[in-house]
Amino acid sequence: MNEDINLKNIRDKIDQLDLQIQLLINERAKCAQEVAEIKLQSGEVEHFYRPEREAQVLRAIKARNEGPLGDKQMAHLFREIMSSCLALEKPLKIAYLGPAGTYNHVAAIKHFGSSIEQQPVNNIEEIFRVVESGLAQFGVVPIENSTEGVITHTLDLLINSSLLISGEVDLRIQHNLITNETRLKDIKKIFSHQQTLAQCRRWLDKNLPGVEQYAVRSNAEAVRLSKAEKNTAAIAGKLASEIYEVPIFKSEIEDEPDNTTRFIVIGRNGVPPSGEDRTSLLVATNNKPGALYELLKPLASRKIGMSKIESRPSHRGVWEYVFFIDIEGHKDEKNIAEALVEIEHESAMVRILGSYPRAVL
Repeated sequence: MNEDINLKNIRDKIDQLDLQIQLLINERAKCAQEVAEIKLQSGEVEHFYRPEREAQVLRAIKARNEGPLGDKQMAHLFREIMSSCLALEKPLKIAYLGPAGTYNHVAAIKHFGSSIEQQPVNNIEEIFRVVESGLAQFGVVPIENSTEGVITHTLDLLINSSLLISGEVDLRIQHNLITNETRLKDIKKIFSHQQTLAQCRRWLDKNLPGVEQYAVRSNAEAVRLSKAEKNTAAIAGKLASEIYEVPIFKSEIEDEPDNTTRFIVIGRNGVPPSGEDRTSLLVATNNKPGALYELLKPLASRKIGMSKIESRPSHRGVWEYVFFIDIEGHKDEKNIAEALVEIEHESAMVRILGSYPRAVL
């Protein structure tokens, strides 16, 4: 009897807390609407999303969290609250590599929350075109994978685009064998993206040796195809399994347990400093001995961290290259600005691809 009374008291307390939480969320939403009104009166009409402000809020939530919910879980809850409130002001249209259920789709939701206007497109080039034309405010594209390396196609598109990087998303990639079959031996064909098949090679060789593998445009498309054909399976993420209602037969079959893809968010405007930022550069060196050393010296002398450097053909001449460089800090910080001036003197060309908040979630 005492246990029943205790349970009732705790449940009554939960009901009271739920009511308070609901009232506070709606109060926050009203504040977001007031912010929208102020911005509209000042002439800001395109969108009200502030990457640096949202990054600061999420960092503060993680810093002050005392549990028992983990920092990431708490930040994800607030990410969805912020997304819903922003949608009341003006929904963001986000372009990503479709169809629904791809890892690009998951990355878009992780960064912007669920309350966005989704615009899946057929290829990465179209993401750039859609954002450049203003049909979407932002796009989400893959830039590098921890096991497969840099996505050279994305780098090549950045060379010729006027768009700026306004954010980044680190997504832990968990590949799952998805099928309507109930026995492994009944699977005669596997659909998936070529890169995904490569990332599950050892598991496939051990568990499904000799089974035909078909590379398709996306993992979500693989699940759709498998659903329509008996004795087949797909390799894809959990979201694709949920959307297309095909069960997961075996989860986490990727060869590398820490397989992570970094996505960048592309938009038309720059982002003010958030306090914990990264700057991406596109630099062409002069064709002379020691050019790359001279290029990097201004960073080293100021102890500016460099997290990535990647070379790509410039497409302007044979054996001419450009370098993609990621450095820690924002272009408006004094030491970064000074270093960029020196780099400009030592290079044939330098372009800031964007200064943006480092991944928070």
